[in-house]
Amino acid sequence: MENIEAIEKRLWSSADNLRANSNYASNEYFLPVMGLIFLRHAYSRYLAVKDKLEANLPKRGGKPRSLAKEDFSGKGAIYLSPESQFDYLVELRDADDRAAAIIHAMETIEKSYETLKGVLPKAEYRELDNDVIGQLLRTFNDPALKSASGDVFGRIYEYFLTGFADQKAHDNGEFFTPVSLVQMIVNVIEPDHGTVLDPACGSGGMFVQSAHFVERLHHNPTEELTFFGMEKNATTIRLAKMNLAVHGLEGNIQKAITYYDWETHELVGKADFVMANPPFNVDEVDAEKIKNDLRLPFGLPGVNKAKKVSNGNYLWISYFHSYLGAKGRAGFVMSSQASSAGHGEAEVRRKLIETGDVDVMIAIRSNFFYTRTVPCELWHFDRGKPVGRRDQVLMLDARNVYRKVTRKIYDFSPEQLANLSAIVWLYRGEAGRFVDIVQRYLGRTLIEAVKLTELVMTFHKAYDAMADATIPFLRAVHKNPTLNDLAKEREDAAKACFQELEVWIARIAKDWKKPCEQKLAAQKKRTTELDALATACRDLVKDVDLVCKLAARLVDTAEKDAGAREQEAWDGRLINRLEKELDAHRKELVEQLKQTAYFQRQAHWLLSRFPDAKLVPVPGLCKVVTRAVIKAADWVLPRYHGRLS
Repeated sequence: MENIEAIEKRLWSSADNLRANSNYASNEYFLPVMGLIFLRHAYSRYLAVKDKLEANLPKRGGKPRSLAKEDFSGKGAIYLSPESQFDYLVELRDADDRAAAIIHAMETIEKSYETLKGVLPKAEYRELDNDVIGQLLRTFNDPALKSASGDVFGRIYEYFLTGFADQKAHDNGEFFTPVSLVQMIVNVIEPDHGTVLDPACGSGGMFVQSAHFVERLHHNPTEELTFFGMEKNATTIRLAKMNLAVHGLEGNIQKAITYYDWETHELVGKADFVMANPPFNVDEVDAEKIKNDLRLPFGLPGVNKAKKVSNGNYLWISYFHSYLGAKGRAGFVMSSQASSAGHGEAEVRRKLIETGDVDVMIAIRSNFFYTRTVPCELWHFDRGKPVGRRDQVLMLDARNVYRKVTRKIYDFSPEQLANLSAIVWLYRGEAGRFVDIVQRYLGRTLIEAVKLTELVMTFHKAYDAMADATIPFLRAVHKNPTLNDLAKEREDAAKACFQELEVWIARIAKDWKKPCEQKLAAQKKRTTELDALATACRDLVKDVDLVCKLAARLVDTAEKDAGAREQEAWDGRLINRLEKELDAHRKELVEQLKQTAYFQRQAHWLLSRFPDAKLVPVPGLCKVVTRAVIKAADWVLPRYHGRLS
């Protein structure tokens, strides 16, 4: 998975530039592109198991039989006939009909696999020019992907879904829930077994992240989880089934309007986990059609004079609760308005809170979605919540926890997700998991710190080479006061910087050679010690940058003001090359300094708020609120967010 982000950006840029320079709109382009990513991934998985399968094939007359579909069952791959393999498609000539070849490849796969029948894009390729298809095929035949392992193509598939959601290429982008929000839900409800239902499944992201959760537990998701989905849009269903297939998964996804098709899957009261990002604030749901719905045990929310439900939020909330089995958990995205809505919605909310199943509420700031900027909340139910917590709800305000992806889009970093999850663990009394994650942060801090040694040596050598290259000229113009002052300033800065770097490298090797003992007291002591290292890393970033800045300033002054380029003592080509090398090594060292400080700060963030590995109220972040307190606030939930004290 190393360098996956660079690969993703390069592939997206190539494909998007191709679209931008053609006559295709995003909504004409995205499904054929997703289909090619599917084919490329299917071929990679095919190759990953092909040799091992062939080595174990039975032989007749000394010759092994040919591979068949059955050989690939349970191997996380699908059988591909020769004309369905990506290499065959890439090698087609410009004179060949590439659209026809891809359509044939898709039809062959669908013929072999019933779950993909009618799912893969085919006719869409007839809308693309032959040369455009050829360029797309070459784009996804990137050399970096040929040796890729792990779930690289799953990541790429999700990355392209993200990109097309940002362009509102299909269904106004509502087919895609930001990955970090899905991961947050997964981290809270922990879907590690049984039936997972998404009644508004979009492109299947909830299923994929659930599978990733099981994989992190070193189990096989196809053996542990069964996926059921409902989705009204036929194109989105195709995306979801392709998304599952590209991750080696299958699911029963049915075309349904969830408001009215309540018998789909027959899972009321049976699901182990329910996850969803339903459409917010939908109005005009026909109340007459749903008034006897078994999924509405708390009654209908507000109904207007036209006998329509004025806002569908509490229909969805009721559905999610009613689908759960006796110990089931649910997690879903919901409009921030829902937790304070009045009238009929408030009555449904009261009944729901009185069940004791409302477990965790997480407030999310605006700009997490690609197609809307409004804030939202993540609701979580737990029907198996222990008696001691049945009248409690964890309020978690994550509006000040975020990472900027672009100027307009935010998400959670992996560490921010883990830190928020750690608060949930403490709420559940799982202090050991909290200690484990602090231990990982402290260990990672020193792993990153040790890497500094080699980078400092490389940077030092690059600086010396750069400085040595300027010496002949500086000697020739030794009476130039400006250059003399610049040279001295550069040398003084370099000397101070390298001395400080050497001090910390020696301390890393001496003081923190042994891993921290995995006990809270030892972790607190080690975190305090490493506070100084994190502060030093921050200061050293400035020092390293200053050294390069002064070195560049001396070169610039010598060439522009002292006529260095005309002097024999000045090798401009060499100095230019050395300057670029020095800057490249500066970037590597600076990034490593930042990484070292970053992981120490994660440990500090947790221990400074929860020093005894016990959940305590943290103003502006979290507080456990009792049912009595919520009742006193007229059953309104969000007023505690941001004012938790």
